[in-house]
Amino acid sequence: MSRPHPAHATGRRLCSPATSALLSWLIASAAAGCAAVPLEEAHTLVSYDGLTSNNGKITKAKLKVDQKDLAEAKTIYIEPAMVSPKAGASIRKLSDSALVANVISRALCVGVSDRYQVVDRRENADVVVHATITRIVPTNAGMAGVSTATSLGASLVVPVPVPRLPVGLGGLAVEAEAMARDGRQLAAMVWAKGANAITTSARISQIGDAYSLASSFGSDFSKMLVTGKTPYKGLPKFPSAQKIKSSLGGRPKYPACERFGRSPGVKDFAASQIGLPPSWTDKRPAVVGQWSP
Repeated sequence: MSRPHPAHATGRRLCSPATSALLSWLIASAAAGCAAVPLEEAHTLVSYDGLTSNNGKITKAKLKVDQKDLAEAKTIYIEPAMVSPKAGASIRKLSDSALVANVISRALCVGVSDRYQVVDRRENADVVVHATITRIVPTNAGMAGVSTATSLGASLVVPVPVPRLPVGLGGLAVEAEAMARDGRQLAAMVWAKGANAITTSARISQIGDAYSLASSFGSDFSKMLVTGKTPYKGLPKFPSAQKIKSSLGGRPKYPACERFGRSPGVKDFAASQIGLPPSWTDKRPAVVGQWSP
């Protein structure tokens, strides 16, 4: 005779109806929660000719890349990312928008180090990269605080990680291009992405979501420069040793990347889990891109 399941034998439920209902509501809400960020040309690139759409469900992008010419390049220079007036106006603190721009610069520098030698002077580079933040959709800091408290409280009730509330989500839009010494555009990308309730931690800051998404853009664009192909096809690859080391706050592969500071690593990950602002763990950038229309 088969033995009854322990839960049946004791007459107890593994999950109460209230717990099951809460879990179902949180999952359904999170699946529907994603900030909408329009994909639009902001006139920061030399040319928009030849861009093709990615048509992603989460990341929106238009891009092009010259694989042959990039394959011949050896050295690269990363200009400090800039913040457009429109994007900067949406954030109260200038230091916060500068922090988001610096994350882009740092992610680009670390990412391209897999393939190129990063130099500290543009005249020594075969390729020059510049990026501009064209839109920041602010995170609702108040709702992020409520979401953090709700998630932490619910995590004590349900046996799985609890997503944030899909309210007050932020987003980011960026344009970037890589130029040859003779002024030819070798690669370009127009990119937009909104935070979602499942994978983006709620942080009590206007730039909470933009800060997280900045590294995502840096990873996408640098991957395109390294491979000479779209970053949105094929299976994901395990990050290189130098990327892992840098993500944990270690010394970057090339000294030229030090001007963008080192990643706060595990310290920032821990802070993000309890909703602390990025400015609490990431240092203010030493260099900031200057806007020039």
